[in-house]
Amino acid sequence: MKTFLLSAVFTAALAIAGNACAGGPLTRCGWVSNPTPGNWYLSDSDGDWTLATQGSDEEAMGMDVIGDISAGDYEATNGNYGYACGCMKVRDDPASMRILEVFSFRQSSLSKCAKDPNLPSPR
Repeated sequence: MKTFLLSAVFTAALAIAGNACAGGPLTRCGWVSNPTPGNWYLSDSDGDWTLATQGSDEEAMGMDVIGDISAGDYEATNGNYGYACGCMKVRDDPASMRILEVFSFRQSSLSKCAKDPNLPSPR
């Protein structure tokens, strides 16, 4: 009985640890910025997350689901480049502050992010 109970507890602990390390999808909301060609970031209450950088092959999978942020509520800061407010369901790597995969994206009004006291100023 003790062996069974110990085995069950150990198995449950491994399952919990495995899920924590797997970095399952979660929703992150904040400023989505595309300041220059090929550079994409998400700034939320946890910090600045990199989605893609020009010249790097480490682009988040699923970037195409973000679409054209300038078609919604958007602030141009550098010609055709700028920022928007939105939420995305992602898989991330907190150690490197990188978004590894984007599953969905929903753009919101700029005022929604501007009113959130937990968000930094847009960049």
